[in-house]
Amino acid sequence: MAFPTHLLPSVFGILGNIISFCVFLAPVPTFCKIYRRKSTQGFQSIPYSVALFSCMLLLYYGYIKTENGMLIITINSIGFAIETTYLVIFLIYTTKESLISTLKLLALFNILLFGLIVLTTLLMTKHGPKRVAVVGWICAIFSVCVFAAPLSIMTPNVLGFAFGIAQMVLYMIYKGNKKQGRPAPIVVDMGAILEIQEKPTVDEGVESEIQDKDEMELRVVLEMQETPVGEDEGGGDKERIHS
Repeated sequence: MAFPTHLLPSVFGILGNIISFCVFLAPVPTFCKIYRRKSTQGFQSIPYSVALFSCMLLLYYGYIKTENGMLIITINSIGFAIETTYLVIFLIYTTKESLISTLKLLALFNILLFGLIVLTTLLMTKHGPKRVAVVGWICAIFSVCVFAAPLSIMTPNVLGFAFGIAQMVLYMIYKGNKKQGRPAPIVVDMGAILEIQEKPTVDEGVESEIQDKDEMELRVVLEMQETPVGEDEGGGDKERIHS
């Protein structure tokens, strides 16, 4: 006997609701720790804010859907209550800075953006089926964001790791090029320069006197080299013989 195909949507709808209910209860251990320690311990409210926003969108989708909308409304009403409880506990035990940022996030997503989506789809999509299709795609996108929201802690670190590797590679490449074409460094002895600058200069008169003395000594040396040896002695002997 074949299984009646007209019951498949209801069966899969019930199974989906059971799985969704388990997903909604997954953060219970985390919030039990927060309640016992009276601190959020660095946890972020983004996943729960996005999940609450997704439940609100699905409630709207179930409301405008003409067929099988009751299952969607049922599970997302439960999800709305659970996510609201999580956020209340979070806001009670979080820090002041995180409290302010969470309230801003809720105002942005759950009030402003949700109101804008509802107003836009009601005014711009006059036909019911088209409105259901547009809202369904929006719900699908934000349902994916619910599962991607916990990655908000990991994603900046992954990008930072990749950019850090790129910087290190560029540094090694250009460092090697600089070593190959780098001229020899010029070492300047500042102590020697200061010593030269501080050395006293010689007076012009004293300098000229030293030069004259050196020229006189040089002249005497040259005259002694030009005079033949024994000339004075021979001449004196001849004079003594004639006398």
